[in-house]
Amino acid sequence: MDTFAAIEQRRSVKKFDSAHTMTDDEVTRLMEAAILSPTSFNIQNWRFVVITDQAQKDAVKAAGWQQAQFSDCSAIVLVCGDTQAHGKDTERYWRNADEKTRGMIVPMIVGAYDGKDALQRDEVMRSGGMASQTIMLAAKAMGYDSCPMIGFDFAKVAELVNLPDDYAICMAITVGKALEPARPRGGQLDLDEVMVRDSF
Repeated sequence: MDTFAAIEQRRSVKKFDSAHTMTDDEVTRLMEAAILSPTSFNIQNWRFVVITDQAQKDAVKAAGWQQAQFSDCSAIVLVCGDTQAHGKDTERYWRNADEKTRGMIVPMIVGAYDGKDALQRDEVMRSGGMASQTIMLAAKAMGYDSCPMIGFDFAKVAELVNLPDDYAICMAITVGKALEPARPRGGQLDLDEVMVRDSF
C-alpha cells in the first residue's frame, strides 16, 4: 500500500471481529516494522508487550472501562519504554559503528540523560509515539485496522503485565479486522491554522 494511502485510510476503529486471529508471522512482521522507528541517539528505548491471550485481553478490558476494542481485537500492543535505556549496555546501540564513532557517541548518550528523570520519561513518550504511528500504518498496510488508546488504568495494566519499575506506558494500540468502518472524521482543522512558515 502506498504510504499516503495508509495515512489517509488509517482510522481509529472501535469494533473488531473477535473471531479473527493474527498469525505469528503477521505479529512478527508488524513488530519488525515497529523497531525500525526512530529514537534519539538510537537508544531504541521502546518496549512492546503484545497481548493475544484472550484472558489477558479481557483483563485489560476490565482495566479499560469495559471498552470492547480491548477484548475483541486480535492483538493489543502495549507500547512502553525503558526510561533507563540510556545507561544499559549503551555500546550495543552503536555496535555496527566504527570504534571512533562509538567512542564519541556512547558517552554523549549517558551525559544527555543521566539524572534527568523528566527527560528520560519525555524520551519514552516521544519514541513510543513514533513507534505507535509506525505500528498503525504498518497494520493498515497489512490489511488490518487499529485504535490508539489511553482509556485504561495505567497502574492496573502495568501490574497485569508485570511492567518493570523503570518502564513507563505510552499507550495501547488495538489491532484487528474491523467489523464496521470508523466513524466519520470529526473535522480536520485547516492547514493554515496549524502551520506557519519560519516563525509565528
